[in-house]
Amino acid sequence: MLSSFVAVCSLLAVTAQGYTLNSSALPVVDLGYALYRASAFNSTGNYFNFTNIRYAAPPLGDLRFAAPAPPENNRSAGVQDGQYGPFCPQAASPAWEDTARAFFNSLAKGQKSFTPPPLNLTIPTPDPGESEDCLFLDVLTPKDIFQSAGKGPGAPVLVWIYGGAYIGGTKTLFGNPAGLLARSGSESISAFPEVIYVALNYRLGAFGWLAGPTLQSEGSANAGLLDQRFALEWVQKNIHLFGGDPNRVTIMGESAGGGSIVHQVTAFGGVLGDGKVPFQQAIMQSPGFLPVPSLFQQEESFDAFLKLLGVNSVEQARKLPTKDLALANSMMVRNATYGTYVWGPVVDGSFVPALPGKLLLQGAFDHSVKVMVGHNFNEGIFFTDPTVTDETKLSNYFKLQFPSAQPSVLQFIQNTLYPPIFDGSFGYTNPTERLDVAIAEFAFTCNANYFDRALNNKTFAYMFSVPPAVHGLDVPYTFYNDDGRPTDIVANSTLAFALQKYITNFVKTGNPDGPGVPHFPQYGSGSTVVNLNVTATNATDISETRDAVSNERCEWWQKALYF
Repeated sequence: MLSSFVAVCSLLAVTAQGYTLNSSALPVVDLGYALYRASAFNSTGNYFNFTNIRYAAPPLGDLRFAAPAPPENNRSAGVQDGQYGPFCPQAASPAWEDTARAFFNSLAKGQKSFTPPPLNLTIPTPDPGESEDCLFLDVLTPKDIFQSAGKGPGAPVLVWIYGGAYIGGTKTLFGNPAGLLARSGSESISAFPEVIYVALNYRLGAFGWLAGPTLQSEGSANAGLLDQRFALEWVQKNIHLFGGDPNRVTIMGESAGGGSIVHQVTAFGGVLGDGKVPFQQAIMQSPGFLPVPSLFQQEESFDAFLKLLGVNSVEQARKLPTKDLALANSMMVRNATYGTYVWGPVVDGSFVPALPGKLLLQGAFDHSVKVMVGHNFNEGIFFTDPTVTDETKLSNYFKLQFPSAQPSVLQFIQNTLYPPIFDGSFGYTNPTERLDVAIAEFAFTCNANYFDRALNNKTFAYMFSVPPAVHGLDVPYTFYNDDGRPTDIVANSTLAFALQKYITNFVKTGNPDGPGVPHFPQYGSGSTVVNLNVTATNATDISETRDAVSNERCEWWQKALYF
């Protein structure tokens, strides 16, 4: 996930035009605990950028592997301008990703044979911009909205939670949201023609996802989810100062970001307090995570991490320098099993009382949240091991993926859900496609479909089919901010503009439909998705089709019978 995202999105890091930087004339917001000045004004987009606002205390010392805490009062430091804002420690990408890229390239070239490249377990040098003191967020607010703060109802807010396999990523990884902001103001379909954009950092790898009974006796599992929730609560408390409405907040994320949102919607099984989440709407793009309900699996990863650190307890691990933990984190991820990244959300009995699919099936979530979901046509191929070509290897793969499953359950997965029938009737015509479809469903696409079912089909869904339609390819379209010209990634700017309009329409009204774009119907009893595609000549091709993910296999996966 991570390096595939970076390869795609490094092309998006364009320098925004029309910025005014570090001017004393830029506005200041008083957050109570600190004063922040906008770090820039974009005269082209007419918005202020308040960057690197601290939303939580540095997660160091006793706060390492623990829930986030409020930031200390820092008013005595004077007005801050966002110049300080490290990103969270990143893990090295798993070695298998080299094979995945080579395999994908061989498929693209039509090669009939494939030889995996040599395994490279070298750990790259960490980026000097990394630090555990990384819990910052950005707020981009249009000038007219900011200047109207406190003078009437606030503007709708879009909060971005980045993806990156739960081991990497930053709030600015995908470039800037200038295109989304421009599209939100291109046509007025609500009281406010524009939206406010927020993006946040959260802890990654072992820093954010270390878990297991021993860890939970001294700290908190799912620290990354707790960071996100803390930032969302910050938005509820403070977004009015920027002109936003805390009652019109939409959270959006892709891959690990989308998977995180799955867990945010189902947090605490919908029973903590009044059961309401600190947002009103959610957009999940390719929501991805590998289910880890087993305490045994969690403890295994915990023990392996402490062994690499050379310590025996959480207390000892908290006293080590960041570089030691970062190295152990990267070593574990670098050696991860094909298609996996070691870390991610786990069932912890608290924030995640059960797998989200089961919680949705049981109705244990906040039903008031409006939902828009999306998935790509070819989600699984990047994570598909090309050496799994026979029944024995496939059996071993499923055993590794679902170690708690009974033999009869594993046989059911292999012989009934995804039988060795290659006539296309099950969605595949060869062993590689068979594993591709299985991974796509249990790790990504079924997660989206669970929400359609849970909300009685009163959702909105799209499928991104622009070739090769692999995981992550819709992100450059989401953050497209060029002047209408195609790029190396975005083949059709009209399609990018349409996707951005659908997103911003939903943020403003709870419905992606609106003027200037093809009709976007509700999912409904017909399982209707809007298919975003291009023709052979790269012309825009947006149509309605039936969701192939609305199938019995997803119904089975949702029951979590493999645990």
